[in-house]
Amino acid sequence: MRKKIVAGNWKMNKSYTDGISLFNEIIDGLSLAEHQCEKVILCTPYIHLQKVSELCKNHQTLSIAAQNCHSEIAGAYTGEISVSMIVSVGATYVLIGHSERRMYNAESNEILSKKVDAALGNQLKVIFCCGESLEIRNSGEYINYVNNQLESSLFHLTKEAFSNIVIAYEPIWAIGTGLTATKEQAQEMHQHIRTKLASGYGLEVANSTSILYGGSCNAQNAKELFSQVDVDGGLIGGAALKAADFLSIIQSF
Repeated sequence: MRKKIVAGNWKMNKSYTDGISLFNEIIDGLSLAEHQCEKVILCTPYIHLQKVSELCKNHQTLSIAAQNCHSEIAGAYTGEISVSMIVSVGATYVLIGHSERRMYNAESNEILSKKVDAALGNQLKVIFCCGESLEIRNSGEYINYVNNQLESSLFHLTKEAFSNIVIAYEPIWAIGTGLTATKEQAQEMHQHIRTKLASGYGLEVANSTSILYGGSCNAQNAKELFSQVDVDGGLIGGAALKAADFLSIIQSF
């Protein structure tokens, strides 16, 4: 069965000291909280990866993710980070295809496909993001658009490789805008994504792949969103920067 997951994406926030402080607050809160969340993943800036990876070794529900990786293993790519570097500091996941990377860095489905291959080839699990803009949503083509993202970047994988993929659906129109998809809108897209996975890989893979909601999920709406049959958790942005809010979301299952 698929896991219930809450992933926190810190984005470009928190100094080294502030990040470690936030991490320790989350650790302390998890030790006291009662919850049914089976995996908590923290997607921290690169400067935190080694330290938080060391701190979470004794916490089985906790994993650490990098927010991006390069498609090449090594080379003259100033300012980039390779999958082998990420592995060397103890992280076990990497976030690939986030809407901000697609938008600000012009990352295409083809580039993301190469990044997925690089990550899986180095034993990193992948949180793969997909989702549509408001323009695509209003055009009525959002299902076909997301299907194409999945096909172009993931559907070359074997069934075995796909077992290391977590999907995060990000309605781009609901990120940082104050808008949030209704539980019905979230369920509709998550169900379509699972149907797409079934068409490519069969029901077993579709029913074992966790699909997270990633559009302005917060402590107030998480319980309602997580109650939907095909919503397996959340990829949390702003609310992940406050320990109390993040812990509340974890307890929303």
